[in-house]
Amino acid sequence: MKIKSFLAKPYASIVHNRIKKGMATAVADQQATLQYLLKTGGRTTIGNDLHLKDVKTYEEYRQAVPVRDYEAMRPYIDMIKEGKESVLWKGKPIYFAKTSGTTSGVKYIPITKDSIPYQINAARDALLCYMSESGNTAFADGKMIFLSGSPVLERVGGIPTGRLSGIVNHYVPRYLRGNQLPSYETNCIEDWEQKLDKIVGETLHKNMTLISGIPPWVQMYFDWLSERSEGKKIKELFPNLQVVVHGGVNFEPYSARLKESLGGHVDFIETFPASEGFFAFQDTQTEEGLLLNTNSGIFYEFIPANEVFNEHPTRLSLGDVKVGENYALIVNSNAGLWGYNIGDTVRFVSTDPYRLVVSGRIKHFISAFGEHVIGEEVDAAMNSAAARHGARITEYTVAPMIQTTGELPYHEWFVEFEHEPDNLEAFAKSIDEALRAKNIYYDDLITGNILQPLKVRPMKKNAFIDYMRSVGKLGGQNKVPRLGNDRAMAEALQPWKA
Repeated sequence: MKIKSFLAKPYASIVHNRIKKGMATAVADQQATLQYLLKTGGRTTIGNDLHLKDVKTYEEYRQAVPVRDYEAMRPYIDMIKEGKESVLWKGKPIYFAKTSGTTSGVKYIPITKDSIPYQINAARDALLCYMSESGNTAFADGKMIFLSGSPVLERVGGIPTGRLSGIVNHYVPRYLRGNQLPSYETNCIEDWEQKLDKIVGETLHKNMTLISGIPPWVQMYFDWLSERSEGKKIKELFPNLQVVVHGGVNFEPYSARLKESLGGHVDFIETFPASEGFFAFQDTQTEEGLLLNTNSGIFYEFIPANEVFNEHPTRLSLGDVKVGENYALIVNSNAGLWGYNIGDTVRFVSTDPYRLVVSGRIKHFISAFGEHVIGEEVDAAMNSAAARHGARITEYTVAPMIQTTGELPYHEWFVEFEHEPDNLEAFAKSIDEALRAKNIYYDDLITGNILQPLKVRPMKKNAFIDYMRSVGKLGGQNKVPRLGNDRAMAEALQPWKA
C-alpha cells in the first residue's frame, strides 16, 4: 500500500463518521444556517432592501424574501461589477462563476470567501465516504482525470471569472497535483475537440484510476480512446480504473453505453454540483439518491413543482418535504443568493436521511397542450423502451409538433442510436405507453384524441455533437436540453436527421 492510500483510510473514516452524525441534525442545521445568513445578510444592500435585520423566523423570511431568478437578481450583480461592496454578501465575491442561461444569456454567479470551501470539500467528502464504506483507497495512488473547463480566468468588474470547473481546478490539493491529468497547458485549451485530442494522448498509456466529468463528455472521451487504440475497451486500456465520478445530468440515459464502453466493473459516484453551490453527493453505494448537503452555508427551500410559476407558491423548509414529490429547489446562501431559483427540480427518496434525485429542469418541459411532461418522465420512458427492445441510445431530445397538416399534433423525439431497435414503430409505441403510465395528463390527451402517439426521428451519427459544436457548446459543463416547449432546437436539428 502506498502512502496516499494508506493515509486516506483513517481520514476517510473520520469524515464519514462526521457526515453520518450530521444526518441526524439536518433540520436543526438548516435552522442554524438561516440565522447565520440573516445575521450577515442584514448588513448588505439587498439586506437593507428586504429589511432582513427585522426577520427572525422562517415564516417572516418567506414574507420578506421573494423567489427570484437571475434576471431579478441582475441589478445587484451589476452593482458588484461596478465595484460596490457588501451588495449580496459581506465584501466582494472572490469569483464569478460564468454560466449560460436559456433566457438570461451569460450569467455571473457570485462565489465568496465563505462559500468556496463548501464547493471544494463536498467532492472530497463524496470520495472519502466511498473510501470509508468500500475500503477501497488504492485509486488515490493512481492518475486521476477531471474533464473540466479551462482554469484560465478573465476579470469582470475586477473579479476573477470563469467556468465553475475551471475555478475549482485551482483548488486541487497540492498532494494530488502529481496525480492530476490532463496537464495544465492542455486544460487551458478552449476548443473542446483540440483539448480532447491532447487529453487522449496524455492519458492513453497512463495508470488511470479515477475519471470525473459530465456523462456525455466522458462518453466522448471513451469513444476517442477506443478509436485511438483500435477498438479496445476502457478497462483494457486502464485495468486499474476503479471509480467514475459524474454529475450535471441524469445518468440513466448514458449508463448502458458507458458501461458497454468500459467493458468491466467500476464503481460510480454521483454528485450534484452547480455554480450556485454543491448541493448533494452520493454517500453510499447501497442506497438510492444523493445526500443533501445540509450544513454548507446554504438554506434550502422547496416549492411543489406544479406551483413554481404561481404568483404565491407554497414554500417549504427541509422539515416539511415529502418523499416522492417533485420540488423546485430554491437556495439562500453565503455566496449572496437569496430566494434564488436554480432551475432544477428534485425528488426526495428518503427523509431519514435526506436523500434526493435530480428529476429535471424547470425550463425543460413540454406543456404545449397542458401535459407538463418533465425530464424524469421522458428519461424513465426511454430507459424502459430501450431495455425492452435492446436499443442503445447515444443522445436524444423531445419537442412538441403543434402545426400539422391534417393530423393530430404529437411529441417528436429526436434520437441518436448507437444500436437501433429492429422495429422502430414498436419502440416508439413502448416509449409512448411508458410515458402515458408516468403522466396522467399526457395519457388523457392521447385518450381524448387531442394528441396522437409520439413519433421517433432517428438522427445521424454524432448528430448532437455536431449540433453542440454548431452553437459553440461542445464539451465542458454544457448539456443537451432533454426537453423543449417550443420548436427552436427541433428546427436546429433538421440537418442531422437520418
